[in-house]
Amino acid sequence: MLAGHVAAPCPEGTWFFTGGAGQPPHQNTVGHRWRTTLATAGLTGVKLHDLRHFYASGLIASGCDVVTVQRALGHASATTTLNTCSHLWPTAEELFADSCGLGADPATSPSL
Repeated sequence: MLAGHVAAPCPEGTWFFTGGAGQPPHQNTVGHRWRTTLATAGLTGVKLHDLRHFYASGLIASGCDVVTVQRALGHASATTTLNTCSHLWPTAEELFADSCGLGADPATSPSL
């Protein structure tokens, strides 16, 4: 059902999910639907906001830079994005190890 919704064109200036009068749904409606969906799926402890972090981590894992992630999340500055997500970007040691074909395992990576 969601795949069909995503595949349908979303005309410019309209919302992907709508409430009354073509406007975005009220936050209480979204929260209620989220809790109902979790209950139906038999899940607990997953917050709707967790999806935002999942999205950010997917962007970073795909190689997106800080500014791209900032804009996708709607952060006012890249500083906000880095304060929240900096631990998700690879370190220089990991990048070096990967580029040399050594893997990111610190036990097998040479010291710099």
